Amino acid sequence: MKRIFIVLMVALLPTTEVLAQQASDRTFCNPLNISYRFFLEKPSQREVADPAIVLYKDNYYLFASKAGGYWYSNDLLDWNFVTTTTLPIENYAPTAVVIDNSLYWLANGTSALYRTNDPISGKWEVANPSFPVVGDPAFFVDTDGRVYLYHGVSDNDYIKGVELDVNDNLNPKGKTVNLFKGNPSEHGWERPGNDNEKSENPWIEAPWMNKHKGKYYLQYSAPGTEFKSYADGYYTSDNPLGPFTYASNNPFSAKPEGFIAGAGHGATFVDKYGNWWHVATMSVSVKEKFERRLGLFPVEFNKEGNVVAHTEFGDYPIVMPNRKYNDVSELFPGWMMLSYHKKGEASSSINAHPVSFAFDENIRDYWSAQTGNKGEWLQVDLESQCTVYAVQVNFAENNTELYGRDGVLGHQYLVEYSNDKKIWKTLVDKTANTEDLTHQYDVMSAPVKARYLKITNYRVPGGTFAISGFRVFGSGTSKKPRKVSAFAMLREADDSRNINLSWKKQPNAIGYTIRFGTQQDKLYRSYQVYSDTNLTIRSLDKDQAYWFAIDSFGENGVTLGDPQEAVISST
Repeated sequence: MKRIFIVLMVALLPTTEVLAQQASDRTFCNPLNISYRFFLEKPSQREVADPAIVLYKDNYYLFASKAGGYWYSNDLLDWNFVTTTTLPIENYAPTAVVIDNSLYWLANGTSALYRTNDPISGKWEVANPSFPVVGDPAFFVDTDGRVYLYHGVSDNDYIKGVELDVNDNLNPKGKTVNLFKGNPSEHGWERPGNDNEKSENPWIEAPWMNKHKGKYYLQYSAPGTEFKSYADGYYTSDNPLGPFTYASNNPFSAKPEGFIAGAGHGATFVDKYGNWWHVATMSVSVKEKFERRLGLFPVEFNKEGNVVAHTEFGDYPIVMPNRKYNDVSELFPGWMMLSYHKKGEASSSINAHPVSFAFDENIRDYWSAQTGNKGEWLQVDLESQCTVYAVQVNFAENNTELYGRDGVLGHQYLVEYSNDKKIWKTLVDKTANTEDLTHQYDVMSAPVKARYLKITNYRVPGGTFAISGFRVFGSGTSKKPRKVSAFAMLREADDSRNINLSWKKQPNAIGYTIRFGTQQDKLYRSYQVYSDTNLTIRSLDKDQAYWFAIDSFGENGVTLGDPQEAVISST
């Protein structure tokens, strides 16, 4: 990935000092571009989920379910994979913690606690051979040195916590405490379903503890990993084992729509510079419900003590700062989507996977060529000469028969650009690529002017040449979209967890961001929709007051809408 110069979103006015700082920053784009392993059994598909990131000896370590190993990085951008034969690595929901200069590891159903002082080597030892077997474990080391274990994964049980004895091999000290459980009748976002439309019990799982300014933040996930609505909420307390109070801005991490949705079962951590981040599970869940990816989102604690993961435009380019940033707005370069619903052409297509699926901003469908042969290609017409800053190519698995990591080759391809479809220049050359990376994100060393982009296949790991998103970011030639000046809201009287919104289509808008929250100036949650001008949200908390605003966005930026209070209907 190359160094870039950041231009902030049009709605923001950066200072010269901010722009100078950002000149050395780099960007990334969710889903994270790491090596997602193929399932070990049928169907052939990729899965990595349930992530935890910890900082140990100047490196970040990323542990996740069904990865076949783990990763390390010194900058949260470039990840190196580690294989190991000394961990039960196939167990779900691994977690890690640093205690007394050692890194400890535990996972679902693991009957032993593991430890290492050299995780890059992949060599671990058993630290406690008879550790309690729990589901979705998470450790927490308090500022006074006391250590706690939190766990829970159930559709009817509690999230639980217990103190561990640092003088007795980290065995439990005292009784396990029931902390809280799901309450979907009050919390709409805990209801299962892609749109929180189902009535069965949710899965309440994946606890993770943080401490900030003396307050304890215990997060958890709902309603289920296969849903676009998968999200993380939290409770707060003045004590590590409670009692805990439900947070009014729940869920603090949610991304129910967009190219890839879901932001649940994650971990919140601090980077080397004091910036907070949330790494989370994102859902594909087409071939099988455990078909998942990872996302990384900036986090802040506001002055009222609320924790917020910023997932708005969470699958667009995001700045990775190399310093302590002052405001989260510094992390959004403002490179907008240029390829949505644009006309495409291809060397060939399968009827069930047409060209349009590569440009519909939906990772759950994809275009596929008829073969995986060298020379198959996909092309997009941006309709005018746009300024291109970055390209993300999201490969799909169609007709693959690959399992695990052994013998899996990397995609090899060439991306070119043109303004007349006659003279083509190289934009991205991955014709000699050997890394098995399926969400390839490349930033231009200098922006290019282009109307047409074309990707040509040189090699696929298996199956056909297939792409779920050929995504182009930059700025277009149209005007900024017009403001959504008014919109209708109907919050249902018989179920105030639901609200219906509608508005008029605005010129130059390709989509809309519905921002909402419990206070007029704290619209932290968001839904992102393309083309649609109506939306039903079923993830509100019962009887909680909410404010809404609808922003329009297009190829040249975002136009903010004004907040309106949602009133519960009397009928």
